[in-house]
Amino acid sequence: MNPVLLSWSIAFAATAGVILRPFRWPEAIWAVAGALALVTLGLLPASLAWQAVNKGSDVYLFLIGMMLLSELGRREGLFDWIAVLAVNHANGSPRRLILLVYLVGVVVTTFLSNDAAAVVLTPAVFAAAKKAQTKPLPLLYVCAFIANAASFVLPISNPANLVLYANHTPALGLWISRFALPSVLSVAATFVALRWTQRNDLKGRCAHDLPIEKLSTNGKVTLAGIGVTAVTLLVVSALDLQLGLPTAILGIATAAVILIRERQSPAGLIGEISWSVLPLVAGLFVMVEMLDHTGVIGRLSHLLALATRQNEPITAAVAGVSVALGSNAINNLPAGLIASASAIQAHSPERVIDALLIGVDLGPNLSITGSLATILWLAAIRREGEEVNFMQFLRIGLMVMLPALVLALGARLIGGA
Repeated sequence: MNPVLLSWSIAFAATAGVILRPFRWPEAIWAVAGALALVTLGLLPASLAWQAVNKGSDVYLFLIGMMLLSELGRREGLFDWIAVLAVNHANGSPRRLILLVYLVGVVVTTFLSNDAAAVVLTPAVFAAAKKAQTKPLPLLYVCAFIANAASFVLPISNPANLVLYANHTPALGLWISRFALPSVLSVAATFVALRWTQRNDLKGRCAHDLPIEKLSTNGKVTLAGIGVTAVTLLVVSALDLQLGLPTAILGIATAAVILIRERQSPAGLIGEISWSVLPLVAGLFVMVEMLDHTGVIGRLSHLLALATRQNEPITAAVAGVSVALGSNAINNLPAGLIASASAIQAHSPERVIDALLIGVDLGPNLSITGSLATILWLAAIRREGEEVNFMQFLRIGLMVMLPALVLALGARLIGGA
């Protein structure tokens, strides 16, 4: 078989495995199996595969820090405490509760990244639904959709933003001038559509006036750790530095303080974290390297440059929609890498790159495989005993993602070059 065709066949099979999860095996198994097959069969040199894995080092570190903070929040009762506050403020209304959760999700995504919204917010929201004695899925859907809908409010709102701009993001003021209106429209449209799809499950009343227990000292330490991490990420982003190492250091430091106070081994904490997401990301990076190795990115950059010269606004719109849809086939992290490499080689103008960014960030709200944040969300809800399959998410995603994408892209393109 032709080596290029075989490479693509393996990548397709691996992607299908991630989406469909045959035998209910974790997504990481299929991504890693695909990467290993490419190397074992000599379709991708081992040196290039290793370079591809190393490209994800900042993402791995970022996820390690966030997963540690999330597990600490669950263990130390921080999420239960937040949940009681949210339930009581909802005053017995599931409709008010979903709005409160959505607003919190906007803040968490904006200042802690979309992956943090999936990892940190989801357990708290599940606890809130349980205490409110209301159906959890409508509230859990908020965590998944807002994680992507608000992920271009700031450069730090999504690690994919740094990937797409090749770690040279626009200055904060310039970023806000270009993405403020698209972000507002994306967040608003996503809430309206999501609220409408869940209207039947939000009827009636829920529990309220729950007793608020005092937050433990370790819970306060965890809350402080999350707060310091948020501030640090803003500072690091403003200095145009990578986010992974500071996040990992703060997550590990917070865990160390708590474990020392409790005089416990870290084994229990480490054992509760879903580490499989790290090899999943590594496998996806290898798949992207295969595309570059087989010349796909070179062809894409040529087409992008040619189309831009002919009609820049239409090219930006088509590119944004294309990468939005493509993100759901190969995940938005590798899609962002492909888009970034293609745009750099094509010397694309900022309007085209911005449209690609909106597509990479917002497009994944279509399916459960669209973004790393959604995959992390899936792992979090499965841990709580909930399950959402591909078609179940897709039916909602079609109604939620498409209007937000059209409005956000339209606002950025109409806003000028």
